[in-house]
Amino acid sequence: MHSVDVVVIGAGQAGLSGAYHLRRTGLEPDRDFVVLDHAPRAGGAWQFRWPSLTYGKVHGMHALPGMELTGADDSRPSSEVIGEYFDSYERAFGLRVHRPVEVSAVREGGGGLLLVETSEGTYATRALISATGTWDRPFWPRYPGQDTFRGRQLHTANYPGPAEFAGQRVVVVGGGASGTQHLMEIAEVAAATHWVTRRPPVFHEGPFGADQGRAAVAMVADRVRRGLPPQSVVSVTGLPVTDAVRRARESGVLDRLPMFDRITPTGIAWDDGRTVEADVILWATGFRPAVDHLAPLRLREPGGGIRVEGTQAVRDARVHLVGYGPSASTIGANRAGRAAVRAIGRLLDRAEPAAEQAASAA
Repeated sequence: MHSVDVVVIGAGQAGLSGAYHLRRTGLEPDRDFVVLDHAPRAGGAWQFRWPSLTYGKVHGMHALPGMELTGADDSRPSSEVIGEYFDSYERAFGLRVHRPVEVSAVREGGGGLLLVETSEGTYATRALISATGTWDRPFWPRYPGQDTFRGRQLHTANYPGPAEFAGQRVVVVGGGASGTQHLMEIAEVAAATHWVTRRPPVFHEGPFGADQGRAAVAMVADRVRRGLPPQSVVSVTGLPVTDAVRRARESGVLDRLPMFDRITPTGIAWDDGRTVEADVILWATGFRPAVDHLAPLRLREPGGGIRVEGTQAVRDARVHLVGYGPSASTIGANRAGRAAVRAIGRLLDRAEPAAEQAASAA
């Protein structure tokens, strides 16, 4: 049993932000707090991004607190650029991230403590920052006939880049930023592409300013406060119209089809008789929050989400979700990390250290 004041789960943007602010308050890594990450190396979810997503194509990568990302080559894969940046950041601030460490569950430990069960043992802690993001929970919709499809089905989470689709007929499902990016680059090498979405996509022309950003975040935050599953911020902002998007719309690549009714062995079909033959179905259908480790604490509301005020779980003041809902962006994660640490500081001031609590409970 290890005893610390704070456990941080996840070393992506949100987790590193939280760890940085914990360090700034005077807490020491491996003595007062610990950062656990299940990935094999630094980089958070960025390390798993497809090679064709170069750093120059990344929208809105905000620097971690206290250290800018400078001199990056726009032509290099974002997985490499950001992975190296996160690695340098961890070393610069001595965050001592433990990896690869799997967190299986967080349970009530008695005496005001939480027990965090991991592959390297159990941690007793007074507070928890859960910064696990969404990458580990790709959402795969289910449609009639899906198991009969003789072609290949894959998700954004294992998208390899466009080269593997050369000469093939590809259906891309999903109206978000990833779906459009996949579609535009696959269309350059594929025999044919079709774009299918549940709702007509909304394209945002012109600059996207601070007022629009605040309004979008407020909409997502409202859902989280009501205990509903969070939407991504981009789902309420619309798709930005870049030069590449404009060309794709003009050429017909981004002509959207409504959602099909079923999948056939050779493609997709609608009840009105229309069909499309396909070799590949690429599901760019997003991700869900990776919060299964919190299930023993019973934080979910009847609406299916975890109700959060700021970063704090309403049902348990010791638990903070960073990078969840309205803070699921690089700048939002930075701010949420700072807010969580401030709230945790107030909690720690009111309680005895975790090691003493654990001894009393024993």
